[in-house]
This record gives sequence, C-alpha cells and structure tokens, in this order.
Amino acid sequence: MTPVFAEFTFGHALLTVIEIFFFVIWVWMFITIVMDLFRDHELSGGWKALWCLFLIVIPFLSALVYLIFRGNGMRERAISQQREIQQATNAYIRDVAASPADELTKLSDLHTSGVISDDEFQKLKAKVLS
Repeated sequence: MTPVFAEFTFGHALLTVIEIFFFVIWVWMFITIVMDLFRDHELSGGWKALWCLFLIVIPFLSALVYLIFRGNGMRERAISQQREIQQATNAYIRDVAASPADELTKLSDLHTSGVISDDEFQKLKAKVLS
C-alpha cells in the first residue's frame, strides 16, 4: 500500500490551489450579489426572496443572469451606500469633535450670562485647554 502523499504531484498541488482560488471567487461573488439584493430599496421582498431561492437552487446560472441584468445597478448602489456612510461619518465627527475654540466660546457665553461663576469658568477653561 503506497502512501497518499506519494501520488500527490506538483500538478495536483497546482490544481488544488486553482480550485481553492475559484471557490473563494465564487463565495465572494455570491456574498456580493446577496448584499446587493438587500441593498436595493427598489426591489420588493418577493423578488429578493425569489433571487435568493434561485441563487441557492441553481447558483451558477442565477448568478450569471443577475450579473448580466442587474450588474450596472450594483455599482451605483454600492457608490450610493458608500456616500451615505461617508456623510453619516462626517456628520458624526462634526457633532462629536467640537474644537477647543467652540468650547471656549460656549463657556464664555455661559460666564457672561451669569450661569457659571468666575471660579467655575477658570476651572472649565483650564480643562478645555489641557
């Protein structure tokens, strides 16, 4: 009885690597298609379910059909989603990251209106500047 590794040649190793490569591409493409399905707000839930069913039952053909007929919109939906994420991130950063000058202006307004005392103003001002 010969060991299994004795029959495993460089050609077999190369074919294995190529098979793994194409399997990873297939999984990546499948995930991208499913993400695009659920990203599309114009497609109804029934159509999304039908596409998912086809992707599970006849995966290669349905993925090919999806890419042919809905491939152009995939790019636009991805760009739109990235734009929304960027705008939300920028808005969050603007809201959270107030500059020390803004904080000092607010403290000065509170001090001049009499809401905080001189000692409180100095302590808060030192805290903002440190």
